[in-house]
Amino acid sequence: MGRRYADDVLAGDWRRRKVVPEVPAEPDLVVEDADSGFCGAVVGFESGAVTLEDRHGRRRNFPMLPAAFLLDGRPVTLRRPAPGAAAPAPRRRTASGSIAVDGVRAQVAKASRIWVEGVHDAALVERIWGDDLRIEGVVVEPLDGIDALAAEVRAFGPGPGRRLGVLVDHLVPGSKESRIVSAVTSAHVLVTGHPYVDVWQAVKPAAVGIDAWPVVPPGRPWKEGVCAALGVAEPAELWRRILSRVNSYHDVETPLINAIERLIDFVTEPPPPPSSSI
Repeated sequence: MGRRYADDVLAGDWRRRKVVPEVPAEPDLVVEDADSGFCGAVVGFESGAVTLEDRHGRRRNFPMLPAAFLLDGRPVTLRRPAPGAAAPAPRRRTASGSIAVDGVRAQVAKASRIWVEGVHDAALVERIWGDDLRIEGVVVEPLDGIDALAAEVRAFGPGPGRRLGVLVDHLVPGSKESRIVSAVTSAHVLVTGHPYVDVWQAVKPAAVGIDAWPVVPPGRPWKEGVCAALGVAEPAELWRRILSRVNSYHDVETPLINAIERLIDFVTEPPPPPSSSI
């Protein structure tokens, strides 16, 4: 047969193993732990493990095992940077107060969603939490009120990997809103809200340049009454003024902040692993 074949057809790396790159764990590098899904920036090292800090300031330590992390969705092996690496710059924060993760592309939208009552609610959420939501891949969708909420939830079809968070205005005991919400019972849906009549009222008066929100008599549309009291002709004009004064979470009331943070945490929680049967 002569030299028809090479000396050893199995010689060399015939299996073509995929090489996982090594990446120095520089300060503020954002990676994801492949096992737990915890995503955060490198902030230090402890007992041979790397310390990651997520957008809420929570810290966890992870051993630097081969291919244990994901960088831009691809497996990598972290290694300690060379001695004398530059110290990290001061941490920048988003309008929501979360730690900014620069250089990370927005994720493809997940199946989970956050619903709000209207376009003003959606604009305010985007103004403060937009950076966080893009990184998490969560879309905020405005509804035209919540009168048909139960039917819309059924049509959405929530499930373990398709969670739904709903923000409701004026969610207080005995209100019409609380009665509507009580009909939503899915474990894959979280409905929460704030006590204010409208999301406008969740903006601190000082941010708008007033001492307090006007008291509107019962029976009169709230926005119409506020505009009349403040001498503004159209609600659209006043809303533009309100939104332009909101720069961060400092400009809105705590109940709204708590409600949105709960919804983001709920819809971004990883689904439980499928149960296996023997």
